[in-house]
Amino acid sequence: MELVSGMERRRQWRVEDKLRIVAEAEAPEAVFAQVARRYDLSRGLLWIWRQQARRGELRPPELVTEFVPVSVIPELQSVISSERSGVCTTSVPQTAEIVSPDGTRLRVDTEISPPTLRRLLEVLRG
Repeated sequence: MELVSGMERRRQWRVEDKLRIVAEAEAPEAVFAQVARRYDLSRGLLWIWRQQARRGELRPPELVTEFVPVSVIPELQSVISSERSGVCTTSVPQTAEIVSPDGTRLRVDTEISPPTLRRLLEVLRG
């Protein structure tokens, strides 16, 4: 038995959570009522979410591309020295630093793959 004192507030569900719960309820071995109970939902609300997902009304938000200010800070460049016997090249690994508006800094090698960089940025955004 749950006692609620004062005004009861409705929970706000993220679209991603709704879709995850609906997918769990539609799994072959799932029992619809148990999934609803596990998340403390009414079966009716879960049924509405399921219908919305099937009609395409409930879908993940589209990713918005944003441009952010970038500044290039000169770092140590490759050191090239010439000698009589030939050219000796010593290179310093190149890194990029990404600073978010909240001050979080991420330093990565410039040869990082785009999918890996995308995953790192998603983790930082939370």
